[in-house]
Amino acid sequence: MALKLWASSTANALRISCAASRASPLSAFSVSRCFSSVLDGLKYSPSHEWVKHEGSVATIGITDHAQGHLGEVVFVELPESGAAVSKGGSFGAVESVKATSDVNSPISGEVVEVNSKLTEAPGLINSGPYEDGWMIKIKPSNPSEIESLMGPKEYTKFCEEEDAH
Repeated sequence: MALKLWASSTANALRISCAASRASPLSAFSVSRCFSSVLDGLKYSPSHEWVKHEGSVATIGITDHAQGHLGEVVFVELPESGAAVSKGGSFGAVESVKATSDVNSPISGEVVEVNSKLTEAPGLINSGPYEDGWMIKIKPSNPSEIESLMGPKEYTKFCEEEDAH
């Protein structure tokens, strides 16, 4: 009986801790989860890439959730400007101390800019996956693909369900 009470108290404490983190001043800008954040205004793929669509350009990177699971990023492979990317197709790779993972494009288009800072400082993906750690910018060939991606609430739920398994 004592173990059950301890486990229940621990679970309640964790819920309170998570709820407190959601009430942070940043909550106006993001949907916060314990251990990772999901930003409003972005779209998310099931393979843990994010898209920020502004005008005729979409910026793509990997999510905070993904970088957290990868661990320390030590190398990034990115395409050249002018390369074509296809929705669901690999456009590069991220190597961490744990593993090497392909990075898939959540939408189709032409690469118009590559984050060259990642060559010298791949850890930017860990320290700022939504800021300095972006990977590529593309001109979408089918902007409607963006609408098929998950919003912040859907992605948060997706990650919670994935982590529960």
